[in-house]
This record gives sequence, structure tokens and C-alpha cells, in this order.
Amino acid sequence: MPVGFRVFLKRNLPPKELVESFRTIPAANIADCMGRHNAMIPEIRLMTKPGEVNMAGVALTVKTRCGDNLMIHQGLDMATEGDVLVIANEGGRNRSLLGEIMYRYAERKNMAGIVLDGPIRDALQISGGSVPLYATGSTPGGPYKEGPGEVNVPVSCGSVHVNPGDIIVGDPDGVIVIPRQDAEEVLEAVKAFQQNDRRKLQAAIDGTADRSWVMKQLEAKKCEFSDGVCG
Repeated sequence: MPVGFRVFLKRNLPPKELVESFRTIPAANIADCMGRHNAMIPEIRLMTKPGEVNMAGVALTVKTRCGDNLMIHQGLDMATEGDVLVIANEGGRNRSLLGEIMYRYAERKNMAGIVLDGPIRDALQISGGSVPLYATGSTPGGPYKEGPGEVNVPVSCGSVHVNPGDIIVGDPDGVIVIPRQDAEEVLEAVKAFQQNDRRKLQAAIDGTADRSWVMKQLEAKKCEFSDGVCG
């Protein structure tokens, strides 16, 4: 197969119930349980209205030439219910990669979401849609349809490595990538983390939080204090 212009029709997929388990877990909690890695850059933000639950689905990856959406169309045709189309665009920001027509097609297929490392157009029309969409912004400038590109290959999207079949979770904070082979271990860690996080939140609300760790940390790092004025 010619590297750079090819389509892999199959992916290794995680169990559906495992994917669904992440639907009610905040993306920030998931990131905290993966060494605070695997969160996409904040420029990739939610362009549709926030839902009552997370975007959670399986990555179907597309690598496209900057500002070209031929292979994104191919990815859309291959996507099925529960897929998240993850699109790497070589960091391009000058041309939109999809608009309302392609978005409505994704809605019709009941996809779990779309994540683009690039802009869209028809932002107002898409903003009220039912499929979560993350992008870097919008521009009226349209894409080319020439290729090359690849489908279902490893990509870098939002400064995070994504493999086909990885679990993609998004909420208003942004997008997190959970490697398929690590998903069960991450889920167990997040469950324990959430219990402790809820206790810390309640303590912050009712004023019983123990803040002594701040001074202990500063002393351990030998931070110096002065009773004078800087400058």
C-alpha cells in the first residue's frame, strides 16, 4: 500500500461497555489518572452545546493534508454509531475542514463525536447540533478535495498521539485520549480517584479543607520568605 494515501478498513476495538463507563467521568479526572498526560491542547474546544453527559466513543482516525478534506469524507463514510472521527490536519488553520452538510451526515449516522485539529465553517448552524464537535475555530475559507491522506493510522491530534480504536472522551474542559490497551486500568484508577476528589471538593465548600500541605511542600523545596516589599 502506498504510504501517505491509504485506507485501513479494520481497527482493534475496546468493549462497548468499557467505552460507556467513561461517559459520566470528568475528562480532568481521567487526565489526573494518566500522569496528567493525553489531554489535547486547549485550542481544540467544544463548538457545539454542552451535553448532559460526556462525548465518549472509539477513535476512527484520519490524517489529511493541510486544508484538504477528501479523506475526511472517506472517514465519514466508514464511521458507524459510537465512533469519534479524529482528524489530524498538519496544524493547518487557514481552511475549514468541514461544514454543516458533512456535520448533518455525521448526525444521521449517530456518531459519538468529531475532533478536528483545525477549523470548521457554518459554525452557527453546527453549534446547535446533537453530535459533539471539537475544533480550533471557524473560517469561511473552504477545503480542497484532492488528498492525499490516510484513514485508521496513528495520528497526532491536539499534540496527543491517537491510535485507531483508542477511547476518546470530551466534556466542556476539552478532549482526553485513553489508549485502548490501558483503558481498563485507567477506569479502575479513576473510580478510586473520584471518591477522594469528591471528599476534597466537599471540604473546600464547607471550609474544612486541610491546606497545611502547601507550606510543607514549599519548605521541602526550600522556598525562601521575606517580610519586606519586593523592589
